[in-house]
Amino acid sequence: MEPYLVSQSLSVNLSGCWLEHYGVTPSQFAELASRLESARHESVVTDVALMDSGEIPDQKIPLDGRFYQLPEVLLEDYNADRQTSELGQILSDARQLKNSSEAVVILGIGGSYMGAKAILEGCCEPYYNELSDGQRGGRPRIYFEGNSLDNDALQSLLARLADSRWSVVVISKSGGTLETAVALRMFLDALQQQYSADSDEIARRVVPITGASGRLDALGKSLGCKSVFRVPDGVGGRFSVLSAVGLFPAACMGVDIVQLLKGAAAMNETFRTAPADQNPVLQYVGAAHLLEQVRAIDIRVLSVWSKSLESAGLWYDQLLAESLGKAEIGATPVTAVNTRDLHSRAQQHQEGRRNKLIVNVTTRTTRTDRLQVPEREHDDDELNQLAGRAVPELLTAALQGTNQALQSAGRPVIDIELESTDAFSLGQFFQMMMLATVVEGRLLGINPYGQPGVEAYKRNMQSLLGIVKRKD
Repeated sequence: MEPYLVSQSLSVNLSGCWLEHYGVTPSQFAELASRLESARHESVVTDVALMDSGEIPDQKIPLDGRFYQLPEVLLEDYNADRQTSELGQILSDARQLKNSSEAVVILGIGGSYMGAKAILEGCCEPYYNELSDGQRGGRPRIYFEGNSLDNDALQSLLARLADSRWSVVVISKSGGTLETAVALRMFLDALQQQYSADSDEIARRVVPITGASGRLDALGKSLGCKSVFRVPDGVGGRFSVLSAVGLFPAACMGVDIVQLLKGAAAMNETFRTAPADQNPVLQYVGAAHLLEQVRAIDIRVLSVWSKSLESAGLWYDQLLAESLGKAEIGATPVTAVNTRDLHSRAQQHQEGRRNKLIVNVTTRTTRTDRLQVPEREHDDDELNQLAGRAVPELLTAALQGTNQALQSAGRPVIDIELESTDAFSLGQFFQMMMLATVVEGRLLGINPYGQPGVEAYKRNMQSLLGIVKRKD
């Protein structure tokens, strides 16, 4: 196995949690270490063995833990055969779709699209779709739909695509999610009107990513789709970002998906081998779990300090909420973007109810040149005192000032620092948070997989609409 842990560029700092009266102590974390390591063993050894055996006990059904193995499996297959491996096929088919499309629409809901959106915002240029074709390097514009039932948004996107060369990537493991299925029918109708005499053209422009059976699989076969990718068995939707679900859209954006997987594999290696007090996953889970159990802090604010990480925060919101929000327990996740949201939420976080953990997510570097405050002859705004200071310096001061204010008010903080928002760093972040969610579920004694609440809403909606499930 390739040693993917070249460098551990992601770090977790718990010093903001060691607060007298309002936080937890290093000794409490040390006492929890053995339970954390047991939960790690259950997540990466016991669960994998159960999936391999096929003998899964009732209390562990569903067990969708294959996400853990995906980075190494995909990379090893790719290194063995660049052309026929799944990763090779993803890269090849995405290249063809990019070359033939001015725009690509990603249809999916929840975990089927949120990871891809996080990758677009994290790794691609801000205002990506507004850049010219040349500025995007020939890459297609990327749009997301099928994640709501918004008539006006659907109508506007269909109008935006008219008379251009566009394609659809539709993601649904079963094909039965109504929002995505309805959107696909709308976009298929538009494609068929545009290419009425050429069913082969439509088949090239629709790429299903789905399970090995189900409605979307059947539709892909009836259309004769040239490219079809699978959601792996044992991988649930919200844990699927590092499968074809996230990798194929990312490849269409021109993102280096090999680096995404290498970042995730590096995190796996650290997770497997590092002791609890040096392990980013176990550090984060341990502190968050203790604060919830000891201090009743059950609102977790992922405070990202870059606009490019907002969708990564929303991705984690869904991951945590659906995985742990069960049996009347589980923290409530909230994403905040700073410094923007300091002007709407900081008051509550600093002086409101003591039920919030602030998790800062920052980066060491920017992806563009550092802008500096210019000097002006007339200092009407009194900013000449900052002339020559770089914008990232101002952001760092805002972060440090916010942490000082929170510390003074006895509000616990965890700091997560990424190297950048590049593919490797995002791969680390995705894998860290998925592993952390599973470990935390094991500590809480609940199954982090499955989504009974969501299934109830689906059944109720279908009943109200008079939808009858067809009998085979």
